[in-house]
Amino acid sequence: MGVPAFFRWLSRKYPSIIVHCLEEKSKECSGVRVPVDTSKPNPNEVEFDNLYLDMNGIIHPCTHPEDKPAPKNEDEMMVAIFEYMDRLFNIVRPRRVLYMAIDGVAPRAKMNQQRSRRFRASKEGVELAEEKHKMREEVIQRGGYLPPEEIKERFDSNCITPGTEFMNNLAKCLRYYIADRLSNNPGWRNITVFLSDASVPGEGEHKIMDFIRRQRAQPNHDPNTHHCLCGADADLIMLGLATHEPNFTIIREEFKPNKPRPCSLCGQMGHEIKDCQGMAKEKKGEHDEFADSIPVSEQEFIFIRLSILREYLERELTMASLPFPYDFERSVDDWVFMCFFVGNDFLPHLPSLEIREGAIDRLVGIYKDVVHKTGGYLTESGFVNLERVELIMQAVGVAEDNIFKKRKEDDEGFKRRMKEKKKRMKAEQGPAYLPTGQFAPQAIGGQGRPHAIENARHAAYEMRMQGMNQHNMDSRGMKRKAEDSDSEPEPEDNVRLWEEGWKQRYYKTKFDVDVTDDEFRKKVVKSYVEGLCWVLRYYYQGCASWKWYFPFHYAPFASDFKDIKNMFTDFEKGTKPFMPLEQLMGVFPAASGNFLPTSWRALMSDPDSSIIDFYPDDFAIDLNGKKYAWQGVALLPFVDERRLRAALEQVYPDLTTDESKRNSLGSDVVFVAKSHPLCDFIIELYHAESHEGTEIPAELCHGTMFFLPVESPIPMLRDISQNSAVGIKFMDPQYKEDYIFKAVVLPGAKIPNKVLKPHDWEQSNHRPWRPQLGFNPNRQQAHLDQSGFRYGHGPSQSQHRGGPYSNAPPPSSYHQGNFHRGQPSSYSCK
Repeated sequence: MGVPAFFRWLSRKYPSIIVHCLEEKSKECSGVRVPVDTSKPNPNEVEFDNLYLDMNGIIHPCTHPEDKPAPKNEDEMMVAIFEYMDRLFNIVRPRRVLYMAIDGVAPRAKMNQQRSRRFRASKEGVELAEEKHKMREEVIQRGGYLPPEEIKERFDSNCITPGTEFMNNLAKCLRYYIADRLSNNPGWRNITVFLSDASVPGEGEHKIMDFIRRQRAQPNHDPNTHHCLCGADADLIMLGLATHEPNFTIIREEFKPNKPRPCSLCGQMGHEIKDCQGMAKEKKGEHDEFADSIPVSEQEFIFIRLSILREYLERELTMASLPFPYDFERSVDDWVFMCFFVGNDFLPHLPSLEIREGAIDRLVGIYKDVVHKTGGYLTESGFVNLERVELIMQAVGVAEDNIFKKRKEDDEGFKRRMKEKKKRMKAEQGPAYLPTGQFAPQAIGGQGRPHAIENARHAAYEMRMQGMNQHNMDSRGMKRKAEDSDSEPEPEDNVRLWEEGWKQRYYKTKFDVDVTDDEFRKKVVKSYVEGLCWVLRYYYQGCASWKWYFPFHYAPFASDFKDIKNMFTDFEKGTKPFMPLEQLMGVFPAASGNFLPTSWRALMSDPDSSIIDFYPDDFAIDLNGKKYAWQGVALLPFVDERRLRAALEQVYPDLTTDESKRNSLGSDVVFVAKSHPLCDFIIELYHAESHEGTEIPAELCHGTMFFLPVESPIPMLRDISQNSAVGIKFMDPQYKEDYIFKAVVLPGAKIPNKVLKPHDWEQSNHRPWRPQLGFNPNRQQAHLDQSGFRYGHGPSQSQHRGGPYSNAPPPSSYHQGNFHRGQPSSYSCK
C-alpha cells in the first residue's frame, strides 16, 4: 500500500502482533556443510500449512540490494533469489502448499503508479550520475583522493517488469529451482508447489488472494488451514484480514530505519556524497584484505500475527447499544476500507488524512460516533454503501480546517525543537579530534596509564589525516555557511492549507480550475468514489475492471463528498488486461526502451512518433507540502489507451517469434514430487496426451512431476540427473462472473485462543515493549540468546507442546499421504 508509515504505526499501536522468527542454521561437520532438515518440527513451535511468496519483494532486494555489494551478473542474482527463498522455507516449513507469485500485467489503475516509479527511477539515475561527476571534479580539484571510476553497466531494475527477457529467464530458473528442491530436499517432498510467473496477469499478492478465495469457496476446504504470506508491503496486512481466515501470519524482514549506506562516490561509510572529502581509504585488515567489503549484518525476519491484530481490533471496534446486530467480521471489513483513505497504490490520499497524524484513529472515532446514524456497516463482501460513507466523509470534512491548522502548528513546533536541539549539541560538542595511545589526554590525578603506541608511524599518520580532515571541514564550513545555518530553505507552498481560502488555492494550484466550478469538483469526487469501490472490490472479489484508473494526480477534500449515493453503479464487464509488451510501453521511460523491440522502442524517442508526448525526458515533481522529492507527486501525462493501441498496430508485425512468445499470456504451473499422491494421476494425464481441462480429485491434491533430467540454466549450479518432479499447467476453480465470495469466517473454523491480557493493551500505548521470540509466550528467554538458536542448539521441542499455537499436527502426520484433512481443493489442470 502507498503508506510508508503504515507498518510503523501499526507495530507501535499493536506491538504484540510481532514475533521474532527463530531460524535454524546449517552446521559444519568435519569441514562439510550439513543443511537444515526442514522436514523436522518448526523451531517456532507452530506448523504452517501454506506458504505464499510475493516474489517481487524477493527479486528486488536480491538483484539490487541497498546494504551490500550488488551481484556481479544475472547468474549471481538468480542464486541470491534461491538462497533467500531457502531461508524463508527453512523458517516457515509449509506442509501442504508453496505458492510463488510474480507480478504479471497489472490493472490499469496500478500501471499509473508503476509508470510513476519507473520514470522516477530513471530520472534519479541520471541525476545521481550527474552529481557524482560534478562532485568527483570538485574533490579532485581540492586534492582529494578517489578510487578510479568503474566502467560497468548499471543494472536497470526496470527490467523486473512482465515481458522482458530477464523475467522470462527468471521463470526458467525458478522451474529448475523447484525441480531441484522437490527432488533433493526432504522438507519439500510432500508439498504442492505452484508457480505463477510474470506471464500470468495480475499482481503477485492479488493472484495469491484469488487462489485463497477460490479454495475457500470449495466444499472440502479446511477452514483451519494456517496460512503464511511473505512480503513487505503494508497492503498484505489488509489482504490477510480480508480473507477472514482465523490463522493467517505474515513474514517479512525486520524493519530497521536509517541503515548506513556507503558513499556512492568513494565507497566509504559514514557520510553521503554531498559531504565526500575524498579522504584516503582506511586500511581494513592487516593487509587490507577487507578493502572492498561493506559491513553487513544478516537481515532477520519477523512474523506479523493477524490473529492477534484481530484481537486488538475486536476490542477497539466493539460498539454498544447499536440499532442493528453487531458483527465483528463486518467491522473488520469497514476498518480495512477506512484505511484506504490514508493511501493506497491506486488512489492519492485525502489531503486532511495523514497516517502520522493519527488519521486512522480519527476515522475509527468518527465511525463509532456516526454508526448510529448510518444504520449499518459501510461495506459487505467488497461492496460499498456510499450513502453511509458520505456521513463519515462529512464528519471528517467538518474537522478539515482545524486539521490543517494543527498540522502547521505541529510542524512549527517540531522545527523549533530541532533548532534548540542543534544549539544544545553545538554547545556540548567537544574537540573534533582527540589523539589516542600515549598521546591521549589523561584526567588529573587519574590512576590509569596511557597505552603505549604499537605503531608510531601509523599513529602519526592518523593524527595528520585527522588534522587535514578537520581543516577541510572548517574551510568547507565557511563555504557552506548558508546551508549549515539554522534557517534551512523550505519548499515553496502556494496552497497554504492552514490559511483561509485554502480550498480555492488548492483547486486553482493543483487542477487549474476555480473552486466555483462545481461540475469539475463533482467529476473529481465521482472518479474518487469509483476508485474506492474498485479498490475494495479488488481486495475482496478480484479485479472488477482491468481498464479503470483514477485520472487525476490529486484527491478531493473530504468536505467535497456530497450527494455521492448515485455516483457509482457498476464497472464495465468483460475488460481484458494489456499484453506484456503493451504494458512495457505504458510504464517505461524512453531510457528503458532497450528492453523493447527496436521498432517499438522508436515510438518512445522518435520526434515524429504519434505518442512521443507519453515519454517526456524531464517532468516536474510537486512536493505537495512534503520535504523530499520521493514523497512528492510526479506530474506525468496519463497514457491514452486508444492512442497507444493505434500506434502499436503499426509495429506489431515486426515482432520476432521469441518476442511474440514473451508478449503472450501464460498459465500457472503446479509441481509435485514422485512421492506425492497426485503424481500417479498426473502421469496418467501425460500418457493420455489430454489437451482438455481435467479436474483433479480433491483427495489427491498435493503436487507435480517431470522425471526427465533437468539441465541447469545457471552455469554455477549442477544439473539435476535424478529428477523426481513433474509439472502441468493449472487453473484455479472457476465460478460464474456474478459469483460473490463471502467475507466471513467459514463454518468449522476454530478461532485461536485469546492471547492478549489487559497489560498488553496498556504497554502498547505507554510502556516499552520487549519483542517475543517464537510463538510460545511462555518461552524461557534467559537460558539461551538468539545466536544459540541460530546454530541449532534450541530447547527440545517436547518441552513446549501445548502452547496456544501448538494445535497443528506435527510434520510427521503429513508424510506418506496419511494426512488428508483439508488438502487444496479441486484444482483444474490442462
